[in-house]
Amino acid sequence: MNRFIIRLLTNGVALYLAVLIVPGISVAEDSAVTYIWLALIFGILNALLKPILKFLTCPLILLTLGLFTLLINTGLFQLTGWLANQFDIGFFVPTFGDAFLGAIVVSVVSMIFEVIFRDELKGRKK
Repeated sequence: MNRFIIRLLTNGVALYLAVLIVPGISVAEDSAVTYIWLALIFGILNALLKPILKFLTCPLILLTLGLFTLLINTGLFQLTGWLANQFDIGFFVPTFGDAFLGAIVVSVVSMIFEVIFRDELKGRKK
């Protein structure tokens, strides 16, 4: 449960920073509850679809030396925007370029948080 909460908060902060940094991405209501819902949708999509997409596109990932993973992340970011709007959360990702930049911001923030919370995410005690 601790790992779930850390990942949920990480995704929420990453999505918040993506909205702040990327000019095209916006939310209808700028509240913590909105970002928690967005983080939950984003986390579920990443947990369910990302491994399948990586498996299916493994040759492309190897051929591009991992850069195709950025396109997978971009697609999942856009899908998060679409799905959030289906639930009336109000997360707007208008263009592919905005989704690409947002996916990069979320990836960088997630990497930083994984380094900070490495032991908690792996279940080890210090």
